[in-house]
Amino acid sequence: MEEIVLSTSGLRKEFMGFVAVDGVDLAIRRGAVHALIGPNGAGKTTCFNLLTKFLAPSGGSIQYKGQDITGSSPATVAELGLVRSFQISAVFPRLTVLENVRISLQRRRGGSFDFWRSEKVLKSYEDEARSLISLVGLSGFEGEPAATLSYGRKRALEIATTLALDPEVLLLDEPTAGMAVEDIDRIVVLLEQVAEKRTLLMVEHNLSVVSRLCSRVSVLCRGQVIAEGDYQTVASDARVKEAYLGSGHA
Repeated sequence: MEEIVLSTSGLRKEFMGFVAVDGVDLAIRRGAVHALIGPNGAGKTTCFNLLTKFLAPSGGSIQYKGQDITGSSPATVAELGLVRSFQISAVFPRLTVLENVRISLQRRRGGSFDFWRSEKVLKSYEDEARSLISLVGLSGFEGEPAATLSYGRKRALEIATTLALDPEVLLLDEPTAGMAVEDIDRIVVLLEQVAEKRTLLMVEHNLSVVSRLCSRVSVLCRGQVIAEGDYQTVASDARVKEAYLGSGHA
């Protein structure tokens, strides 16, 4: 039986009487690419924020590798290997591509990002930084300020900085949102490579991306899981079709 690396039981989040996540049970298998999909307002991003501790749950529990992390901080779960990206690209715009990745690698030294370390110490990270830059398809852009990159390449850079933290489980919030077709294809290829050694959990509206990448799909609607299985199974589910009806995600 495949190992469950991340799971929730009865996960719930309420905001001033509005229930955004309502009794969600998830089981993410090690090595899987698992998608959370659903119409707008289904509770997907709220669920992500609960899993990575940017929000405290109103009820239920979260287990990571058999450890209860329900009350843990975002920094603690990141140190355990559970790392996320965000819908809006989060990079240092005035720093170069190489500097952005190097800063993430420096995080391994502990509580300090070592901004005042000697150039010799900082350059010790450059070989690994260049390797990550190559992995995400940004070779040749090492010296470019992040602000000058196209949107798709900024998202690729963000994935590189996230991978620099050496996550065991990577949570991606809308990794292809707002991208042109050629950028989407590039990111999908990148994520296929990333998934070879990691577990991925992603929120994604682009269902063609989900069908191509994901081995398992959970469908949220009004804060509840209404269907789960492989893509073909959930796509043919009557409840899923009803949830998407009129939402523009046929």
